[in-house]
Amino acid sequence: MKKVTKEHVFGFLIGLLTPIVFLPVIVFVLSQSNRSEFSYLWHQVLDSVEYQSRYLSLGLIPNLGWFYLFLNREKYAYTRGIIFGMLLYAPFMVYVNLIR
Repeated sequence: MKKVTKEHVFGFLIGLLTPIVFLPVIVFVLSQSNRSEFSYLWHQVLDSVEYQSRYLSLGLIPNLGWFYLFLNREKYAYTRGIIFGMLLYAPFMVYVNLIR
């Protein structure tokens, strides 16, 4: 069993924080494409768990960029951390989409 290194933790934080950071960007792009107001969509995201799930799942897409960047540079500890960070969103997505 390999021990957890700072590269694992850094990758984990990237995987965990990237969707949250990109959430306003995604809502802005969707508001521009739908010709609606940003504040209207943003309040939908904050008030409705279903919208949070949808937009957070879109927010996971930028993690693919990080994943392939570190994969191509053969920084496998970072990629493993990114995967684990992304997996923390899975229970929330399953709860909202299947159970609720």
